Amino acid sequence: MTRILTTPDHAPVSRFAFGTMQFGGRADAAQSAEMYDACRAAGITHFDTAWVYNEGESEKILGRLIKGERDKLLIATKVGYTGGAGAANMRAQFETCRARLDLDMVDVLYLHRFDPETDLNETLECFASLKQQGLIRYVGLSNFAAWQVVKAQMIGAKYDLSIDILQPMYSLVKRQAEVEILPMCADQDIAIAPYSPLGGGLLTGKYAAGSGEGRLQEDPRYNSRYGQDWMHRAAADLATLAQELGTDPATLAVAWVAAHSSGPMPIISGRTAEQLAPSLAAMDFDMSADLYARISALSPRPAPATDRLEEQDEGISA
Repeated sequence: MTRILTTPDHAPVSRFAFGTMQFGGRADAAQSAEMYDACRAAGITHFDTAWVYNEGESEKILGRLIKGERDKLLIATKVGYTGGAGAANMRAQFETCRARLDLDMVDVLYLHRFDPETDLNETLECFASLKQQGLIRYVGLSNFAAWQVVKAQMIGAKYDLSIDILQPMYSLVKRQAEVEILPMCADQDIAIAPYSPLGGGLLTGKYAAGSGEGRLQEDPRYNSRYGQDWMHRAAADLATLAQELGTDPATLAVAWVAAHSSGPMPIISGRTAEQLAPSLAAMDFDMSADLYARISALSPRPAPATDRLEEQDEGISA
C-alpha cells in the first residue's frame, strides 16, 4: 500500500477520486452538479481538475460546487501541459487555477507531463517555494515514467521536498504501469491516482454492444490509444463476464484497478450521473482474489522491466 493523503480537516482522503475533465465540456453545469452530488453521497472527497480542462470551465464549476465544504475535500489541479515546466509558466498557470477555483490554497498541484526541455531543478524548486508559501500541500506528477519520478525524488531532496502522488494511465487494456510505476510508488511511498480506469470508455461494454458513442469515436487520440483489436476483445470478454456475474463491466473495470496490491485510488468520471453510477458502484464491490485473476487474464500482462519472462511469477504479484 502507498501513502494515504488527507483532507485539510485531517481526514483520510477517499479511496476513489473524481475527475472533472468533463465539467464545462461534455457535461454542462447542471450535469456537473449532479455528478458532484452523487460523488459526495458516495463518500468521495478527492476531486481532480487541470488548468487545461475546457478552457478553465472545469475549475470554475468545481470551485462553485465545493463552497461550504472546502476543508472536507482534497482538491487537485495540474499545470504545465502546455508552456513547459519552467517556474514562470507553472506559477502563472497556478495563479489562474487558484482564481478559477476561488481558493487561496490547493491541496495537490501536479505537473501535468514531463518536460524534457526544462531542468527538473527549476521545476522542483518552484514546487518547494509554492509549498513553503502555503499555497499547496502536496506535490504531484502526471504522465511521468518511473525513472523520471525517481530523478524528481532525488532532486527534490535538495529542497526538502518529496513527490507525494503520481497520476499514471492504468486500466485493464493499459497495464504498462504494473512493470515499474506501481512498484516504484509502493517503494517510494507515493500515492497513486490512476486515470482512465475505463480505457476511455472502451471497458464500459458500450462499444462491444455496438451502441457506443463517446471519445473513441469523437477523439482521434483516444481512437488511436484504444484502437487495437485485442483491446476490443478484452472489453467484449469483460462485458461477458459482467453479465455472468450480474453486474456492470464498468464496475468490474474500476474495481480491478482499485484492487491492485499497491492500493491505487482510481479517478472515475462521466458525462452524467447515470453514466457515472456503475463506476461509483465499484467502491463497494467485493473483488475476490479469484475474480481479480480472471479479469487479469482477459488482457496481456506486460513483460517485466528486465524482460526475463521466465521470472514473471517468481515472487511478483499482479
